[in-house]
Amino acid sequence: MHTINDIYSILYQEKTVSLTAEDWGRIEASHSFLEEFARNKIIYGINTGFGPMAQYRVDDADLQALQYNIIRSHSCGAGRPFAEIYVRAALLARLCTFAQGKSGVHPSTVELIVELINRHIYPYIPEHGSVGASGDLVQLAHMALVLIGDGQVLHQGQVKPTAEVFEAEGLRPIAPRIRDGLSLVNGTSMMTGVGLVNLLHAHRLLRYATIASVLVNEVVESYDDFMSEQLNSCKLHPGQRDVAKAMRRLAQGGQRMRKREAELYRSHPESVFEHKVQPYYSLRCTPQVLGPVLDTIRYAEQVLLHELHSADDNPIVDPETRSVYHGGNFHGDYVSIEMDKLKMALTKLTMLIERQSNYLYNNAINGILPPFLNMGRLGLNYGMQALQFTQTSTTAESQTLSNPMYVHSIPCNNDNQDIVSMGTNAALLTRRVVDNAYQVMAIHLMALAQAVDCLGIAEQLAPSTRSLYNQIRRIAPTIIDDMPHYPTVAAVEQHLRTSSIDFEL
Repeated sequence: MHTINDIYSILYQEKTVSLTAEDWGRIEASHSFLEEFARNKIIYGINTGFGPMAQYRVDDADLQALQYNIIRSHSCGAGRPFAEIYVRAALLARLCTFAQGKSGVHPSTVELIVELINRHIYPYIPEHGSVGASGDLVQLAHMALVLIGDGQVLHQGQVKPTAEVFEAEGLRPIAPRIRDGLSLVNGTSMMTGVGLVNLLHAHRLLRYATIASVLVNEVVESYDDFMSEQLNSCKLHPGQRDVAKAMRRLAQGGQRMRKREAELYRSHPESVFEHKVQPYYSLRCTPQVLGPVLDTIRYAEQVLLHELHSADDNPIVDPETRSVYHGGNFHGDYVSIEMDKLKMALTKLTMLIERQSNYLYNNAINGILPPFLNMGRLGLNYGMQALQFTQTSTTAESQTLSNPMYVHSIPCNNDNQDIVSMGTNAALLTRRVVDNAYQVMAIHLMALAQAVDCLGIAEQLAPSTRSLYNQIRRIAPTIIDDMPHYPTVAAVEQHLRTSSIDFEL
């Protein structure tokens, strides 16, 4: 089984994919069994129509046409196409399903999927069309359309006719066999693929939120007991404990964090304390806010990897018991609910980061920094004032997007699909929340670097946060004179998406 690190290597480091001899044996056995078993039997999608049309028998002379028809008729998506990374992930998910040997597909179908992944040929798949119940029928039909040599592909940065690319690459389209058409369109591979990409970004965003939370507490010289093992071990949630542990490691070697026992647990003559005895919640409660995010990511990872390695089509072809089982493994509720939970968790992460930025901008509450981190002339220059508008509006959008899709079932398909998952919609909305989180995070890290410069404390930071500061400063200059900031925000965001951020969490 693939781990999340394997998935990253395949998707982002372009590691080639292959199947084992055991995988090919299962695929061949499943197809051979189905060809033999299907004789003189009524089996859904092999010699019947699809969905509500299942009550109609299809003549033997039309069985191959039936498989072509399911692909062509359902290639009806709308909207912009999925970016290549999501299609690559969906192809991988379909490959993993077929490797289970429960789908009855011909080996040539699987061989062509492997070739598409390894040659970076990606079916043109519109984003809209799936209700996520009989799987991602519409999106996967667009994938299958390419496998039969029709439709369009994304290749070398361009949209091209499939036939043209296949000819240039020496590839032959499949001639769908007994069940290939239905197997290709029936399953959760699109929502699973998008979900896996979302998950990889969620891991990355959480790491940036964790180290940013250390840095903001360094800037304001917080007492460090909020992340202590003694405090956080009093709650039993593993996510909170692990976030606090990571923060302690990241803070090692710094000179900014204060020790409560050294400064406050002794006699004091003051009646009003100049330094905050406890900072605001967005600084002090970081383990309690990011802990649930970490636990949510971990459970979503478990669910998505289970889905990736499942047989998620219908019916299930089982050569071991020598039978075919009809049911609903294509239903996407597992992915749908995890995407809803993930987008809520990432929205809360975004809210935390936006509030930390606000603390830095508002001199009335931080008491140590100029308004909006303005290092120019107050009144004439504006510092980071306008950048907060972008953070606030983007965070607000994510809050609205966090309404769940999981419970937005609308019956369709002559009420055959009377309760649906909307899993791909949920994954798409989560992708939007991921994008928003990167934008808010990029501006926050610019603000943190600006705050460090305002106070002249770069040399006092912990090695880990000093490294982050240096990374940002290589991209984003200190803001003194006013200038257009959008190119810098975009450059920092791109850095966050691609740079190494590999500390244990």
